Amino acid sequence: MRYALLCATGLLAAGTAHAQDVKLTPTAEVRLRYEHVDQDGLPQDADALTLRVRPGLAASWQGWSALVEADAVVALATGYNDGFNGKTRYPLVGDAENIELNRAQLRYAGKDGLALTAGRQRLNFADDRFVGNAPWRQSEQTFDAVRVQYGKPLGLNADIAYSWNALTVNGRKGTPARPQAIGGDNLFAVLGYGTKAGTFSTFAYLVDQDEAALQGFRLSSQTYGVRFAGKQALAKDLALGYAASWARQSGWHRNPNRYTADYWLGELTLTAKALSLTAGYEVLGADKGVALTSVQTPLASLFKFNGWASKFATTPPNGLHDLYGTAGYVWKKVGPLDAVNIGATWHRFRSDRLDQHYGDELDLIAGIKRGHYALSARYAHYKADRFATDTDKVWLQLDWTL
Repeated sequence: MRYALLCATGLLAAGTAHAQDVKLTPTAEVRLRYEHVDQDGLPQDADALTLRVRPGLAASWQGWSALVEADAVVALATGYNDGFNGKTRYPLVGDAENIELNRAQLRYAGKDGLALTAGRQRLNFADDRFVGNAPWRQSEQTFDAVRVQYGKPLGLNADIAYSWNALTVNGRKGTPARPQAIGGDNLFAVLGYGTKAGTFSTFAYLVDQDEAALQGFRLSSQTYGVRFAGKQALAKDLALGYAASWARQSGWHRNPNRYTADYWLGELTLTAKALSLTAGYEVLGADKGVALTSVQTPLASLFKFNGWASKFATTPPNGLHDLYGTAGYVWKKVGPLDAVNIGATWHRFRSDRLDQHYGDELDLIAGIKRGHYALSARYAHYKADRFATDTDKVWLQLDWTL
């Protein structure tokens, strides 16, 4: 990261000699969010009001670019358990106060399809199921890494990254069990071939959670698999999207568990103008029912998978089957508004072993956008059967982006 900062400083200084070529662009994001959680088994409901400010500066010169970005989170209402304040009578809302360097990267992107990125950066692979930046939390997940990308959408393409440090969503208040950053030798690689029907890819995600206090190294894993995803027009204003994936995961590096578990995904999305309908089935397999021997994805963008109530951030020992369906509708240019959207998702959760019914969940969203502003409301209702407890969550969120 130090090298990235030095290079970024050099690029900014180059503006003195090449002012006509260097372009400086300020960046800024502001997010105000209220979150309410009513969780059975806890005596108090959580009410969190948090403000995130993310200022940055980007510089570009020919094929080179540099970015420096900070991240600050302030709690305006503190009636919740942030994971560190000891308020265990309240449900957990993982948005602790924080201030830190979010990104500091140097990037080269050539016209031949080659791109190199070094420094603290976002890493997003495929659908973020195994590696993503977890954008839902106020403090996102970024990586100290070197990344090489080559190719174009059609034909052969490759995406390889080595990361020696993952900056978690926990922020500076992190403890050994919930650390601010997790060191380790992580290697992520995707090799694909794109056609008009879709992209077929093979992938390898070697996750090294090299911290003894973090589950005793039991989150370190190696996952190898294949994926096919694409989209086809069926008629005017009608298209079908599809994705299928299989992978096998086992322990890696210092993980004391010896296990093998399979991952499966099948998903179809029908889009008709403003309407979209999605049906999918995801399996995070289990081995023998021992904790942390089912498929684990600690570096994923977890909020977008397995329900917004976040009951399955850690896959249960007996694995997880998620049958889900989503319906969404978007209106564009509604009066003074640029867009209005509504959506609903239903999940039915079962175990991979023993065929247990964990519970069901309903997620609802409504949002509007105008210019730099976006306002959204979300609701999640998890009805427990054999896993966790009944939980209701409500979010109101206002975003502003420069």
